[in-house]
Amino acid sequence: MWNNFCLLELPWDSALAWWLAFTTGSIALLTLNLLWATHQVHHSSEYYNLSTALRQSLTQQFSSWVFYLPMALAVPPSVFSVHIQFNLVYQFWIHTDVIRDMGPLGGTLIIRDRLFSTFAPDGDKVVYGLVHKINTCEILHIQFNYYKYLWRRFNRYKKIFSILGILWKGPSWKPGKPKAGGSRRGVTGEELPFNPSWPLALQVYVCIHGLMLLCVYQDLFESRLMLSQLTVLMMTGYILLCLTSIGFIIDQRSTASMLELLRCVLMVMLPRYGYMTAPAPLLVPIEVGD
Repeated sequence: MWNNFCLLELPWDSALAWWLAFTTGSIALLTLNLLWATHQVHHSSEYYNLSTALRQSLTQQFSSWVFYLPMALAVPPSVFSVHIQFNLVYQFWIHTDVIRDMGPLGGTLIIRDRLFSTFAPDGDKVVYGLVHKINTCEILHIQFNYYKYLWRRFNRYKKIFSILGILWKGPSWKPGKPKAGGSRRGVTGEELPFNPSWPLALQVYVCIHGLMLLCVYQDLFESRLMLSQLTVLMMTGYILLCLTSIGFIIDQRSTASMLELLRCVLMVMLPRYGYMTAPAPLLVPIEVGD
């Protein structure tokens, strides 16, 4: 877009370019159900701490570009790239109850919520999480359960306008209701977060294997360009299996033991056959003349 359709070619050191990136980069329209489906994972945590900032949807990257694309009409790609990183870093550290009211600097001016009337000042006790509780720590369910919900709603209606309305209107919209949806579900303030009871030994076990999994992920991230596609896919699949198994353990599911046994077997076998180590660097002899 910048190379072919730029309307105003601002230089990278222009103050206007940086202000445009600052004020438009954080605006996203989440009142559309289809876009909410790509973002609701971030809001599914019932605890508000720094880990919540990292709770991201796998599918959000397929929708967020829609809002960033118009910036290419005037904002240089270099300014956009730097701004996006600053924006992410800034919003990471305020994802915690330790940080209290910061006024207009809450979510970098809180532009989106003020534009679409979803801003609410601090007051009553905040209940975090989704309106419809998911009550699980299983990662694939958290990522894709809303799409299953949308599919069930698709099958409920026969008229094409009702089906399209599910995608392009508010998450709580129903035929005959305004675009934003119907009545909101009441919050009493006495809601309790999902907190399954599980033995201390299992908690220690999950923490240890979670740290080991971070090492596997870091190894994959650092060496992905040197690994074959098959190795990358296998390691990615192993990471997803680990996260799923950990979720099953926390949820205390009956199938957790069998899934964890399979994971442990793979944990031993994959390094044995070279699927968890980066290949040795290629050494090419160089002849040096006198």
